[in-house]
Amino acid sequence: MTSPLEAFRLHLPVLAAPMAGGPSTPALVTAAARAGSLGFLAGGYKTPEALAAEMAKVRSAGGPFGVNLFAPNPVPVDRAAFEHYAASLAEDARALGLDPATLGGSPVEDDDRWAEKIDLLLTDPVPVVSFTFGLPDVAVVVSLRAVGTVVVQTVTSPAEALIAAELGADMLVVQASAAGGHSGTLTPQVIPDQVPLPELVAQVREAVALPLIAAGGVGTPEGVGEALRAGAVAVAVGTVLLRADEAGTSATYRDALADPARQETVVTRAFTGRPARGLRNGFTDRHSASAPIGYPALHHLTSPLRRAAAASGDAERLHLWAGTGHRHATAEPVADILTRLAERS
Repeated sequence: MTSPLEAFRLHLPVLAAPMAGGPSTPALVTAAARAGSLGFLAGGYKTPEALAAEMAKVRSAGGPFGVNLFAPNPVPVDRAAFEHYAASLAEDARALGLDPATLGGSPVEDDDRWAEKIDLLLTDPVPVVSFTFGLPDVAVVVSLRAVGTVVVQTVTSPAEALIAAELGADMLVVQASAAGGHSGTLTPQVIPDQVPLPELVAQVREAVALPLIAAGGVGTPEGVGEALRAGAVAVAVGTVLLRADEAGTSATYRDALADPARQETVVTRAFTGRPARGLRNGFTDRHSASAPIGYPALHHLTSPLRRAAAASGDAERLHLWAGTGHRHATAEPVADILTRLAERS
């Protein structure tokens, strides 16, 4: 199948997935390009100004790259449930040296400065733009394609793939439930079924004719090969790069990934109000059952806790996003990791 990625003359079919919140640095994306791959800057949670600076830095180094944005797909939180949940975090706040009274207030229901970021990508085009969480308007897709950008949409099911194809996307990222971090599902009220990645790729391939990038739980050359044989033209990996030399992962997060005692991952809404997979810890144990649905309200609510946990080395109160292949994350250069993963492709 012809893929828009062929124009970039990539030597490796293993791409560096976007990881918002710090891990996806310009250095990581540049290293991926130099290895013959393609990496994505994570535009989520960044200001347009900060994203523009990162784009300029990567562009100056040469090589293809992409930018990922969180497309608005808000799930308004129930105000009473939000206030009850905020109150339940008081003990965690005190343990981190924070005043529980600073949590809560009015829920923040913003769109992550969506329109400004789209304007940036239209005035300063990049080779690839991918969307996660929601769907951009058709006009956005048309405009990006008009400036020469390849448009990629994240989907988690054949039904979502059909919608994205109708929208005009050039490619799809097919994300399995084994993926670390947030699920890209278009219906975050429902946690996606646990379908193995090769099976999900095959299902989506039957539904649409678009080129597919497989993602979710891949941490070995064998996993890459299985996804490619199922019909993907490339595989995107994230968790396996979290301990890479060029990643911006915090020390607390890195140590948790390397801790042999942390074997289990769970899907939780406890940190952001949207389903996301991470290492099981005290926070997920205490709050997963009671966390209301509501993104981005819960994301903003727990942000001060997570920043304090990272700074103080408290891995029991930190969002430790990780896929099921997290035990394969290693502390070495990005190029070495991507090259090894592509060995059996």
